[in-house]
Amino acid sequence: MNSSLVIIKEAIIMAQKLSKEQKKAMIQKAEEERAKHPKQKSGVSGFETLDEDAKKLANN
Repeated sequence: MNSSLVIIKEAIIMAQKLSKEQKKAMIQKAEEERAKHPKQKSGVSGFETLDEDAKKLANN
């Protein structure tokens, strides 16, 4: 089995074992991290991005 699939499967199993409070705490921590380090917007629309990706795939 692919190692990344094993890691994902283990994460799912662990998530199922977490209590509701633990899940809420993890979500809150992730949201705080996203707020501290926001993802830069590219400045192009979603359709432009899709068109660029389609061109890249067509050229391969």
